[in-house]
Amino acid sequence: MKQLKDILSNINIVKGKVIDDMQIAQIRYDSRQVQDGDVFVALKGVQTDGHKFISKAVENGAKVVITEQWQDDLPGNVVQIQVADTHETLALTASAYYDHPSRKLKLTGVTGTNGKTTVATLSYRLFKKAGYKAGLLSTVAIMIDGETFPATHTTPDPLMINYYLNEMVKQGVTHAFMEVSSHGIDQKRTAGLDFDGGVFTNLTHDHLDYHETFINYRDTKKRFFDSLKEEAFALVNADDKNGPFMLQNTKARKLTYALKNPADYKGKILERNFTGMLMEINQMDVWVRLVGKFNAYNILAVYGTAEQLGLEPFDILKIISELSSVPGRFELIISTDGKIAIVDYAHTPDALENVLKTINDIRPYNKERLITVVGAGGNRDKTKRPEMAEVASRLSDMVIFTSDNPRDENPDDIIDDMEAGVPGQFYKKTLRITDRREAIKAAGKLANPGDIILIVGKGHEDYQIVKGRKTYFDDREEIKTVFGITKKTV
Repeated sequence: MKQLKDILSNINIVKGKVIDDMQIAQIRYDSRQVQDGDVFVALKGVQTDGHKFISKAVENGAKVVITEQWQDDLPGNVVQIQVADTHETLALTASAYYDHPSRKLKLTGVTGTNGKTTVATLSYRLFKKAGYKAGLLSTVAIMIDGETFPATHTTPDPLMINYYLNEMVKQGVTHAFMEVSSHGIDQKRTAGLDFDGGVFTNLTHDHLDYHETFINYRDTKKRFFDSLKEEAFALVNADDKNGPFMLQNTKARKLTYALKNPADYKGKILERNFTGMLMEINQMDVWVRLVGKFNAYNILAVYGTAEQLGLEPFDILKIISELSSVPGRFELIISTDGKIAIVDYAHTPDALENVLKTINDIRPYNKERLITVVGAGGNRDKTKRPEMAEVASRLSDMVIFTSDNPRDENPDDIIDDMEAGVPGQFYKKTLRITDRREAIKAAGKLANPGDIILIVGKGHEDYQIVKGRKTYFDDREEIKTVFGITKKTV
């Protein structure tokens, strides 16, 4: 139990009065979860408006309602608090409810279109290997000093964020790393968190179904850096034109990393193959087990973050050389007869181009065929579908267009949108196989020993969403079955 006045101590109240010594049980924003003694926060969402469910929350036992619109018909025993922004209020009250756990951790947020998961996860692993108790909030998983919890969103809701940060504090965690999505920033999920560092990876075409314009998307990311405190660090990719923009108004210590431009953390790729690459970082050489220019940027971000958090350069490089790829990120699977499969999460045009260029740069003979299996998610930004198809058809020897979480859309309509982006000269090297399992099987049968199969879009995900139904599906298991490596188990 908490006192209501304590969780509302930093909230600007428009109307309503806090009753002294009033005890509350939990904070909820879903009326279906409300129980006796809870606080209900009414959120205006993309799909629905929580204000419509205030009466249901009260019926379920809410004794405090926090709202943006004053309700004249609430029972007299229900305390009503009106605020300007319930999204921000939810985040601030969640932080207060759990006694501000982010203030007790060295918390680093990672934002950008691509690379968030890799940078956050490798930073977590690095600090674990360095002997620290570490925590992670990412797309792939939530980790508390080695213990894994399932992740449902890139940036969870404020209650979940602060719950897990508090669990980290209780477990003695000192350093935590968190993916910060544009949705999370825009919906104020990170409000009230005390970040000690922020990392910007890059900015490319994504989430325009939500943000509507690229400028809105960019400016949302910038708000994260604008909010950093003076004692924090802001580390950005200087080779991305939006990197310097992120630093314009931040109070934090400004730092950069780059492969091309001058930077505080300067890198160079010296050698590379499918198993890794030799990098130079600030004139020191290190072999890493990750592949591609995009991963070189990720490694630089991890290195810079670790140094800003107090680790010594030599110790950082030693541990970086031991780190392996994040699940579903350029994950390599080789058949007994020499066929190569790569499973990657790339689901934007830029990410797909990066992966394809990486493969083409390190193909040993350039005689192998590169077969790409690619789709696009339903109920998401439609404008990137033809762009992804253009990239795939231009940089692959063969492309199979298929289904990728069509959600409520017809998967064939999504593939139609993709095929519209294929230039005429490349159309003959494309196929469409709507069933994703059959598409992966076909790629395996079409490939000869030495050929490369790239399966993109889902990476670590182990499900398909079709017409609201979520079923088990893992690209990695599918291609292993095709290769005869292992039997798929559900």
